[in-house]
Amino acid sequence: MKHYTLIAALALGLVTSGFVSVGLSASEKSLDRPQNKPASDKPLTGAVKGQADQEISQQRKKILDEAVSAIQETKRALKALEDKKSDEALKALERATGKLNILLVRDPHLALAPIDVTVATYDVYATPDQIKAVRKQAEDYLEDGEVQKARLLIRGLGSEIVVSVTSLPLQTYPAAIAAVTPLIDKGKVAEAKESLQAALNTLVVSEHIMSLPLIRAEEKLAKAEELSQKDARSEEDSKTLTKLIEEARQQLQLSELLGYGTKDDYKKFYAEIEQIEDKTKTGKSAKGIFAPLREYLSNLKHSLFS
Repeated sequence: MKHYTLIAALALGLVTSGFVSVGLSASEKSLDRPQNKPASDKPLTGAVKGQADQEISQQRKKILDEAVSAIQETKRALKALEDKKSDEALKALERATGKLNILLVRDPHLALAPIDVTVATYDVYATPDQIKAVRKQAEDYLEDGEVQKARLLIRGLGSEIVVSVTSLPLQTYPAAIAAVTPLIDKGKVAEAKESLQAALNTLVVSEHIMSLPLIRAEEKLAKAEELSQKDARSEEDSKTLTKLIEEARQQLQLSELLGYGTKDDYKKFYAEIEQIEDKTKTGKSAKGIFAPLREYLSNLKHSLFS
């Protein structure tokens, strides 16, 4: 084990919805991995919160009320069977089938009907050098065949918003529900309950990823662009502009090291940032120089969030 990777791992912190990762306990240091422990929620702020709220809102608009009702009626049917109320179960299944028929008539080609949206936030606090060190340790573990140690070490290396959309599979769910009614009619309650539970277990969850470092880089660059357009920047303005550009570069480095995109993607970013630095050194207005960088960022974010 290399000492520098232990220090790097200890320096990493992971914040998620209601959880925080802190340093390693004595028994865990051999694995060099962050450890999750309960903590208070850390709310999203600024541009990160704005983009998260916008995406969640857009996904929620896609939720189909009929699909939600079909799931609710399925659960009512299952509860009725557990309470030995077969008649109530049949009525609930009839209502569920009606909701599903509405969906299929409205759009016969619809494969997935969204019913719920949830969001989780994961954030790692570390420098690019610290992340490089942890990645190197994980690679050493893999080369030595110690897959589980590598897995535990790198599982905290994420800085993202995960929007999860749960959907009802319309190609299989209606048939599964329809097959339960004959079982109830024949008194095969146990089989009917198993079939309903199996149908509920077929819900599909798709995850959409938003890189926090990319969002933060975009926020830094937006502020830098605003400053760069001033006709006569003060010395303080110039210092702030330089700092914002450097902070944006560091966020891009974090995003690259965490695997949000390829090396080729980030070569474009770094090349553009160097040009921006050169063009803003004079203190004169530099309108329009951020446009290519904003376009690259937008395209990469779109390709990741799919």
